[in-house]
Amino acid sequence: MRIGIDLGGTKIEGVLLGGSGEVLDRHRVPTPKGDYDATLEALAALTDRFDRFAAESGADVPTIGIGTPGAVSPATGRMKNCNSTWLNDRPLREDLVARIGREVRLANDANCFALSEAVDGAAAGAEVVFGVILGTGVGGGVVVRERPILGANAIGGEWGHNPLPSVTADELPGPPCYCGRSGCIETFLSGPGLAHDHERVHGRRAGRPGDDAFVSEGARLTSEEIVQRAAAGDPACEDTLHRYEHRLARALASVVNLLDPDVIVLGGGLSQIERLYGSVPKLWDRWIFSDTVTTRLVPPRHGDASGVRGAAWLWGRADAAID
Repeated sequence: MRIGIDLGGTKIEGVLLGGSGEVLDRHRVPTPKGDYDATLEALAALTDRFDRFAAESGADVPTIGIGTPGAVSPATGRMKNCNSTWLNDRPLREDLVARIGREVRLANDANCFALSEAVDGAAAGAEVVFGVILGTGVGGGVVVRERPILGANAIGGEWGHNPLPSVTADELPGPPCYCGRSGCIETFLSGPGLAHDHERVHGRRAGRPGDDAFVSEGARLTSEEIVQRAAAGDPACEDTLHRYEHRLARALASVVNLLDPDVIVLGGGLSQIERLYGSVPKLWDRWIFSDTVTTRLVPPRHGDASGVRGAAWLWGRADAAID
C-alpha cells in the first residue's frame, strides 16, 4: 500500500492506494494557513488514519509520499519556493520523519501531477511528459520514462517563474509576482492572473452576461465567472479568454522548443476550460521551431486527484528520481 498526500494552499488531501493503484481510502482536511506546526500535525494525522486502515487490513506499513507547493532545497534540506509561504525555510521532511517515525518522500506538487498522468493517466505510455498546473499559481513538472526530472537545483519544470515569452508592449513590465519579479508567466496564466487581466482591460463588471454596468468596488469577476460569461456571449470576457489563450500558446511553445514533449497535460482549475485544447495548439505553431508539431495537449485523466495519486507513486515508479 502507498499513502499519497497533496499539501495544497486551502486543503490537504490524502489517499491510500493498493498495489494496482486502486483507492482504498481517501480523506481531506482544511490547510491550517500560516501555521507550520498545525500543518505538520494535519499531515501526521492523515498518515495515522491510513496506517490504521492498513493495519486493520493486515497489510504492511504503507509508504508515504507528499506533494508540496514548493521544493526541498538540495543545499539546505529546507523548503523553498512555496507560495504557501509559512513552509519556506522549514525542514519539513525532517520534522515529518521525526513526527511519523519513518521515511517520507517529498516532491513538488506539479511533479506529482505529471507523474500521475504519465504512469496511468492521460499521458500513459508517453516517453516525455510535461505536466502543467494552472490554478492559484502556475507550476510544471517534467517526467521522462515515468521518472520525474528534479534537476540540480530541484526546480525542474518551474516554467511559471520564467518571463512571459514574446511580450507585447502593453504587457510590459507585467504584474508583480510574489517571487519578487514582474511579468512571470504565473502572473498572466494563473486564475488570479486571469481575473486581474480582465479587470485591468475591462474594469469591474456586474450584472448578467453582456451587461455594460460598471462598478468601482467589490465586483471583480473570478476566473470561473469570466469563463462562464464568455460561453454565454459576453464580448469583454471573450476578449479576455482570447488573450489568455494567446499567452498560454506562447508560454507552452517555449516548453515544446526546450523539451519537445510527446504530451502536455493541463491540471488545476483552469484546465477545465475545454476550448483550450483546441485553440492553443492552433496558435502555438508560429512560435515552435519545427515544420510539424505532434505534441498533444490533453486534459488530465485523474482530474483533481492526480496530484495526490502522483505523491503515492513517489515510491516504486519514481525511485530513481528521488534524492
